[in-house]
Amino acid sequence: MLDFGISELALIAVVALVVIGPEKLPRVARTVGTLLGKAQRYVADVKAEVNRSMDLEELKKMKESVEGAAREVQSGVGSFEKDWMEATAGLEGSGAPEASETTPRIDPHTAYSLGHSVYPPFSRPKKSFRLRQQAVPKWYKARTGQRSFVQSGAARVARHRPKTYPVAPSAMTPSR
Repeated sequence: MLDFGISELALIAVVALVVIGPEKLPRVARTVGTLLGKAQRYVADVKAEVNRSMDLEELKKMKESVEGAAREVQSGVGSFEKDWMEATAGLEGSGAPEASETTPRIDPHTAYSLGHSVYPPFSRPKKSFRLRQQAVPKWYKARTGQRSFVQSGAARVARHRPKTYPVAPSAMTPSR
């Protein structure tokens, strides 16, 4: 940003000491430091935003090139499929009739273009609420302070209450 040497900084400090005075100099220096820090953060944010926008433009260009390549591949596949159908059309008429020839044949691309799905519809499996869905590791429970064994309040009190033992009858008589 600005290149100041040690001699220039010393000269600025002496002039500031003379002009501002020793009482206000620490407060002014602190204010100047915070303002310089804010300016540096602002410049860094602007640089990051410019870099992000440049990366975004590069990604858009890459996306367009990939979409163009995909269109070329799709048209190549379509022309290959059409050529294949024309080449195999002559082979279907010769030979013995197969079981697949008795059923009507539906072209997957035609069915898809008509709005029909080639694959069976997806149905999400039903949830079983009796099964445990996920497990939390014991090390995570120990680190975060989660209880691994849940007890009722009464059970916790009974667990931590000092035990009282029955006193034997011979211990109750005072010894002489």
